[in-house]
Amino acid sequence: MYQLHYFPANANAAPHMILEEIGEDYQLLLVDRAVDAQKSKEYLKINPNGRIPALVDGDLVLFESAAIVLYLADQHPEAGLAPAVGTTERAKFYQWLTFLTNSLQEELMIWQYPDRLAGTDAAAVEIVTRGAEARASAYLDVIEQHLKTNGPFFLGDKLSAADFYLVMLSRWARPMARPPRSRPSIARLLDKLTALASVRRAYEREGITDEIC
Repeated sequence: MYQLHYFPANANAAPHMILEEIGEDYQLLLVDRAVDAQKSKEYLKINPNGRIPALVDGDLVLFESAAIVLYLADQHPEAGLAPAVGTTERAKFYQWLTFLTNSLQEELMIWQYPDRLAGTDAAAVEIVTRGAEARASAYLDVIEQHLKTNGPFFLGDKLSAADFYLVMLSRWARPMARPPRSRPSIARLLDKLTALASVRRAYEREGITDEIC
């Protein structure tokens, strides 16, 4: 049985939604950030980076959300959440999932935690925050244009794991001046995904009861 180490609405949300969508049995194990459990000796044996999430599958231990998502999609091809390896569709899937994690997610992390770069200087924090939000907004515009032309999903009419990943990031980005839902094509995708029972179950199991994104 899969074990997913999580904290509510953290980067575990995308793998959690995928687990629900594929319908496999799994166990949720809380890593309580409120008491810095992610830095405990026990958890550092699982993820030496001290970050959430981590997935355990027998002897295999994986960290990094995108890696977990890719692994689950490939372990369960019957779920159809990733195109076949070697196809042009798979190449596009890699492109968008990598864009989400390496570009949009990176800027959202800087936006949410500007002090990690700016320290305690208030003026520097403001500059870092504004810059990260502007870059994240520009990346959302790229996604909006793609979905407007090629949607409703990242891979056209085909739902993929990349779409679930955008749900997770869109929740984080809700407080932005121009949140993801302010863009019609992104809003359409989010409406379709949040209507899925798998998405609702994942957030409910994490104790999230407000609007998902």
